Amino acid sequence: MHELLDVLGIKAPVLVAGLSGGILRALSRHRYKVREMVASPICGALAAAYLTLPVVHYFRAAGLPIPSPDDETTTLAAAFLIGVSAMWISDIVFEVIVRRFGPVKEE
Repeated sequence: MHELLDVLGIKAPVLVAGLSGGILRALSRHRYKVREMVASPICGALAAAYLTLPVVHYFRAAGLPIPSPDDETTTLAAAFLIGVSAMWISDIVFEVIVRRFGPVKEE
């Protein structure tokens, strides 16, 4: 599995940190739906996998006071936060799709 992630350009610890952020967000819900327990954590993991390193380097280039991007702690913390943020965004998108294309309720 690690070789496949390397071929895709994804760091395994970053993927796990994003997935963990997504799972934590999913567990904070009062109701559990399939999209919150499966689709949203996957969205968080994918967002973290592909956005973490560019975001860390962008913040560094912008002159924000963050630790070195070479420090794994900074990267994993950013991946976790991106995973949680992606969960919020995916929840909103999924809710809009369900309301827009879901079954019509008769009154």
